[in-house]
Amino acid sequence: ADLYPGFESHWIDTSAGRLFARSGGEGPPLLLLHGYIQTNAMWHKVAPALGKHFTLILPDLPGYGWSAAPKSGAGHAPYDKRSMAQAMVELMEKLGHVRFRLAGHDRGGRVAYRLALDHPGRLERLAVLDIIPTAEMWQRMDDTMAVKVWHWPMLAQKFPMPEMLLEKDPVGYFDYWTASLTRTKDLSAFDARALAHYRAFFSDPLRIHATCEDYRAGRTTELANDQADRAAGRKIGVPLAVFWGAAGIPNASGPLPIWHDWASDVSGAPMVSI
Repeated sequence: ADLYPGFESHWIDTSAGRLFARSGGEGPPLLLLHGYIQTNAMWHKVAPALGKHFTLILPDLPGYGWSAAPKSGAGHAPYDKRSMAQAMVELMEKLGHVRFRLAGHDRGGRVAYRLALDHPGRLERLAVLDIIPTAEMWQRMDDTMAVKVWHWPMLAQKFPMPEMLLEKDPVGYFDYWTASLTRTKDLSAFDARALAHYRAFFSDPLRIHATCEDYRAGRTTELANDQADRAAGRKIGVPLAVFWGAAGIPNASGPLPIWHDWASDVSGAPMVSI
């Protein structure tokens, strides 16, 4: 199903492989990055409203949706967020956008803040949804957090253990994991057409592997990159808006104090969970 009627489709070659993206709307460019285990389809309910104010660019991250899922190399590239951020810069340039606004949810939020740190001249504003920095997540991984975000340590295990488990019933895993994150603990909040997109892509063993590599990169390369930035005193320089579910993963009391250590201009608020 076409969830973005009237939007353009793009296949764009980048250093992370050929990426798929949709674009539409009018106004200044706004890049929207999805999370695990979704695709660009996650924005389809808000795109009509946002498209009245912004030109929206909605890619599938490397290894997700219809984007390429190349074989990973050193440091789990191109599934580390530095490589993904570089690919997003290339994608935006080829669509004619040198500077832009950026919002990312979950894994897309991690690509977003890495892009802000590595390419500070590219962004005008940044928003992240329902995350704290990757280094903070791993460093705060006590028994309570490990149970709450059990998929982090599981998916970060060495190949092929996570892949073997997920390939037995990928749709069952997707449905269980996705429902567990909602207030109602079911899939009633999701459009059936979007669920079909998600289930189709996650039924591909190549993409199951790619999404596991995403989390392996988080435990290794991305953790090291975050720690290096902290040691060097680097901060996000553009205005940063932080939003989170009131009962979400990062911190039920609010992640703003954490983000103040990572950015110079931080604001934000909780959002009501679906």
